[in-house]
Amino acid sequence: MGGMDELRIDVVEDKDAGELLTVRRAAFVTEAQLYDDPHIPALTQTFDELREDLARADVVTLGAWIGPRLVGSVRVGLEEDRALLGRLAVVPDLQGQGLGTQLLMSVLGYLPEQTNEVWVFTGQDSKQNLSLYAKHGFEHQYDQNAGDLTYAYLRKILGEMETGETGLQEKDGATASPAEA
Repeated sequence: MGGMDELRIDVVEDKDAGELLTVRRAAFVTEAQLYDDPHIPALTQTFDELREDLARADVVTLGAWIGPRLVGSVRVGLEEDRALLGRLAVVPDLQGQGLGTQLLMSVLGYLPEQTNEVWVFTGQDSKQNLSLYAKHGFEHQYDQNAGDLTYAYLRKILGEMETGETGLQEKDGATASPAEA
């Protein structure tokens, strides 16, 4: 890698599907080894299934590129007022350099206005992922078994600061303290 190339984060399009499949598979091999399970969904999804997923209106898949190379991605499922992040992937040779964090941070810019909570899930033994999410304000909510795997689900409530609103203005000009109300 040249080291001079800027990181670019953008929506992954159908033409990038093959490269995305490769990036995800490379990234999730370590996860599969951790769980001794070669059948985790990120590894078994077919090219056609991936293309169908990219075409869905309720899914945004973001990619991170350095120069022409796709080096990471995250999938965002949109559902009413929440977003569910999954398949956060960074190519093995660049893991641990902050790309996952940058992808995570960039998601906020692609969420519909009505989104007020963001969920992520990861394997409960994926310590690196769990600490990354915790560092960015995600709190563990529950675990769910899926076959031999147990996924940890974490949630972050989007505060006023992230939606661009501040709660400082009084609606009616009244400044009564709660004791007087």
